[in-house]
Amino acid sequence: MKQHYVMDLIPNEEITEFFIVKRAEVKTGANGKQYFDILLGDKTGEISGKKWDVDAAEEESLSHIKIGDIVRVRGQITEWNGNPQVRIGRIRRASDSDALDMSDYLKAAPESPESMFAYIRGRAEKIKDTDFRMVAVTLLDRNKTRLLYYPAAKSNHHAIFAGLLYHIKRMLMLADRIAEIYTSLDEGLLATGVIIHDIDKLAEMNADENGTVHEYTFEGQMLGHLVMGVRTIDRLAAELGLPNEKAILLEHMMISHHYEAEYGSPKKPLFPEAEALHYLDMLDSKLYDFEDALLPVTPGGFSDWVRTLDSRRLYKVTTELKNDSK
Repeated sequence: MKQHYVMDLIPNEEITEFFIVKRAEVKTGANGKQYFDILLGDKTGEISGKKWDVDAAEEESLSHIKIGDIVRVRGQITEWNGNPQVRIGRIRRASDSDALDMSDYLKAAPESPESMFAYIRGRAEKIKDTDFRMVAVTLLDRNKTRLLYYPAAKSNHHAIFAGLLYHIKRMLMLADRIAEIYTSLDEGLLATGVIIHDIDKLAEMNADENGTVHEYTFEGQMLGHLVMGVRTIDRLAAELGLPNEKAILLEHMMISHHYEAEYGSPKKPLFPEAEALHYLDMLDSKLYDFEDALLPVTPGGFSDWVRTLDSRRLYKVTTELKNDSK
């Protein structure tokens, strides 16, 4: 049974704990000596680790440690650039005899994948436009197996087990509420855009059934999920006999939802539903990063620097203030 989680580790503490491997590589330092650089994690967060002065014999054994492995680490918690780090004394891969509970090591969406998929699939069935409904339902059904465990990213927002479903579901809930206010929006077009906007992350990244991304695919690195998504819609439109304008609208939502060229979008949104999709995507991703960063913070305190939020330190509002505002 796991005794400590990442969020509980404190400097100078001696530990012997199990973690899941997020990244692992033997590197050569400026002094010419080799060291082992590893990113460890569990369901509460991540912590970097270093094993210094790795010799040839150790390099051979350490090279067998891969992303997704569970490892037993003995070492000391230190601090580097204001962040905790593990100075590793010994490390080995876990064995069957360790009898570990994988739920301790997988950072996962707070809802079951099956219930999230059912919600999204049910919403897709309610899209009034036959063509848009057919696109959404087809892509969901064809990708169900991987959607049940895929993250939405390798290291940024929703980089968790079933994170992609969680991202889509919350965006759908937001989209339906926005459509109640901005009644000129086509709710079917917007819902379809939400459901499919990141669907080619399934082909952009190679993830295992634990929701851990090992690497980006060749196409993912060369094209990215926005362009890959356009290709998917192009093929599906031909297969389903989708009218040209509707296919182009969906493809435009694919390529424009990152908004800026530096983030992969060659075009900015040119119709209201595409504009709304971008801000729904941004709102959910940013608020997820707030939630995640503030999870271990005591009310009235500040988080560590959050790189994905422009290196801000975030404040956690006190419980008393939240209760008073209700």
